[in-house]
Amino acid sequence: MSHNTFGHLFRVTTWGESHGPALGAVVDGCPPGIRLTPEDIQADLDRRKPGQNRFVTQRREDDLVEILSGVFEDERTDGPRTTGTPISLMIRNTDQRSKDYGDIRDKYRPGHADFTYDAKYGLRDYRGGGRSSARETAARVAAGAVAKKVLDHLTGGAVKIRAALVQIGTEAIDRANWDWATVDANPFFSPDPDSVARFEDHLDGIRKAGSSIGAIVEVHAEGVPAGWGAPLYGKLDQDVASALMSINAVKGVEIGDGFETAELTGEANADEIYAGPNGPEFRSNHAGGILGGISSGQTIVARMAVKPTSSILTPRHTVDRAGHDVELITKGRHDPCVGIRAVPVAEAMMAIVLADHALRHRGQCGR
Repeated sequence: MSHNTFGHLFRVTTWGESHGPALGAVVDGCPPGIRLTPEDIQADLDRRKPGQNRFVTQRREDDLVEILSGVFEDERTDGPRTTGTPISLMIRNTDQRSKDYGDIRDKYRPGHADFTYDAKYGLRDYRGGGRSSARETAARVAAGAVAKKVLDHLTGGAVKIRAALVQIGTEAIDRANWDWATVDANPFFSPDPDSVARFEDHLDGIRKAGSSIGAIVEVHAEGVPAGWGAPLYGKLDQDVASALMSINAVKGVEIGDGFETAELTGEANADEIYAGPNGPEFRSNHAGGILGGISSGQTIVARMAVKPTSSILTPRHTVDRAGHDVELITKGRHDPCVGIRAVPVAEAMMAIVLADHALRHRGQCGR
């Protein structure tokens, strides 16, 4: 399989399968001299890992990261430092239950990549979906933690990336209650504390019915300086959209007001500019912090729509490899709302894009 690498100067290649011995990432293009320890990465992995509450899959994985290359420590360094060479990260799989997938060996799960993988490659890893499994995103989160360290190094800690879950099914947060401090204080990564009880009731009903539901995740990048990106084939919003769209189960991406801009007039949509004490400032941010493919200095805002988990207990009609009509119930351990654990994944992909563009901007413009 080709196309396992993302990025230009800061490049991330992920490897491994859901039910293989391990998965991981190789991060290339990281500048030398950045302090990097497994603990720097583990904090983000702990936010994504499964089995932490009843609203996510009960697969039990510690998701402990190992740094295999690309760092060095001796008496001259203050802890492990990046060397500028490829950083190899590995996360071992320890709680596979491949027997759960024996019944679907020759059947195509509706909504999954089973049929399309078979159509392309002539074979597929039916144990959890192989590379198509959301388990792959653990490697992205590990690589994203490295990207955040690069951004801190290049911007002096000015860039802050945070994501939140803003909608589950038809239940949405009240944006008037938005408080970033609450995001990591509830199992939904919700920025609205009043939404938690509603999300619990809604998802408990979905979960007990053996079904699943979709969600919307919103990611913000604050402190990005004006000037990152390019006007045509290296647009910053283009790469953000590509990164978020590459996440498993994502079916739609918006930048700024996104599709709502189709309902706005030119007067309502244009973010007016005025002279501030430190340069141009904006009265609104309909554009989501990116104009003409280049960052404006405002907060970059993107949203992604995550589809319902396709593995459900409700019988669904499908076919097997021989072309016979069959009914299928997907057993095993699955997220009733995969959008919850997609929150740290969205942060990671935003960080990877911004680290890449920061290096590309420095390479072209020297700053």
